[in-house]
Amino acid sequence: MGQPAYRGAQIATWIYQRQAQSFEAMTDLPKAFREKLAESATVGYPTIAHKDMATDETVKYLFDLPGGQRVESVYLPYAERVSVCLSSQVGCAAGCRFCATAQGGFARNLTAGEIVGQLLFMQSESNRRISHAVYMGMGEPLWNYANVIKSLNLLHNEVGMSLRNLTVSTVGVVPGILALAEENLPITLALSLHAPDDDLRSDLIPTGRKWKIDEILTACAEYAAKTGRDLTFEYLLIGGVNDSPEQAQQLAARLRAKRLQGNVNLIPFNYVDTKEGFRRPERESVARFREELEKAGRTTTQRMTRGSAISAACGQLRRTIALSDVRQNTAGKV
Repeated sequence: MGQPAYRGAQIATWIYQRQAQSFEAMTDLPKAFREKLAESATVGYPTIAHKDMATDETVKYLFDLPGGQRVESVYLPYAERVSVCLSSQVGCAAGCRFCATAQGGFARNLTAGEIVGQLLFMQSESNRRISHAVYMGMGEPLWNYANVIKSLNLLHNEVGMSLRNLTVSTVGVVPGILALAEENLPITLALSLHAPDDDLRSDLIPTGRKWKIDEILTACAEYAAKTGRDLTFEYLLIGGVNDSPEQAQQLAARLRAKRLQGNVNLIPFNYVDTKEGFRRPERESVARFREELEKAGRTTTQRMTRGSAISAACGQLRRTIALSDVRQNTAGKV
């Protein structure tokens, strides 16, 4: 637009630090330039469609996007930090049988601005600084690779977040894992594994038919070698499906075979109303599973259950509101 380079820094400060909602608010820019910007670009936050707060102060947001689409984000306050969970796509094509997002199918990728906008909005509502973000909301981040990378750099360079406090989760998109290894970004990569064998994994996660566990873990080992960063291995425990001691032993053996370090994060299933009839594992099953992993030398953590009363699992709130809208629109009709 023929402006000096420092104008970019001014605009960035207004958007990412001063929370400007319009170009008109950017008062240190020439008026004619502000008008020109407003003609060709937009600035602002997503619009809330619905918001729920749990007793533990977890907040679940449902945001409206252009075209009538909606995505979810979660605000997660802990004693020592505040984290947020971000969506990277409208819906998801991975088709995981245990996931509410999968039931809605895939619509489109989010732009980098729409990803960062989720965090900026939640920051505007919080009196605590958001220091951590996980790309574990709706969508598969590595299928929206360019926008996710751009958003990571924006969160670091403009918002001021440490890359080491940013986590990207994947179901195991091998080309994306290998590409990410070349980015030189000291983020945390989390692999959603959820099964120790290919048959069960491909049943739970249809993309498992495209990339076998051995191929995925080989890519993870290359990522760890190139970046010097250990991965986190996410394992959703579903009662009677993948929570036996023998499966824990298989999982530990798989990781050991590839010499992969990093912790295994156990996630007891957060009830999702699906036709599958999956159930939460018994406490004893979770304890035995964890014990077997630790006996095998694996560092093991267990995710704290947050926001179950407000449908905080990915995709649940959007589905709940959508079903409610359908019921209201069809009330009294035959």
